[in-house]
Amino acid sequence: MKEINEFKIIEYNPVLFEQVNKFWNETNLGGSYRGDSATIISNTLKAGGHLPILINSDNEVIGTSWLTNDKRRTYIHHFGIKKEYRNKGLATFLLQHCIKLANEDGYQVKLEVHKDNATAIKLYQNFGFKYLGDYEVMIKRESGV
Repeated sequence: MKEINEFKIIEYNPVLFEQVNKFWNETNLGGSYRGDSATIISNTLKAGGHLPILINSDNEVIGTSWLTNDKRRTYIHHFGIKKEYRNKGLATFLLQHCIKLANEDGYQVKLEVHKDNATAIKLYQNFGFKYLGDYEVMIKRESGV
């Protein structure tokens, strides 16, 4: 557990699913409506992933970062801080923790960020992330042909 003032980072526990899911829905980071179920989280953690949860002194979820991997790269998903807690250094605190976890796992780190999210882009650039090029991001959520 890492701490910064009255905030700390804890590892995900299934008891936290409803609180995490609510946070993801409120911040448009994802959630069960996008297939982010407790089972999926559990499966990614069993496969070597991480889900650091940033909480305040009231044990309220105010930030998350879900790390999955393909045994080559760590992918950072669902990275965000609750709006009223932004600009306090908490994103830097959480990202430092995530990079440390990825380094301990021995993988490169990759993430996606919306092209209009200048604050996040600056944060990631400060940590050495670079634009990959002219990639289009695509997804197929439903199974089947």
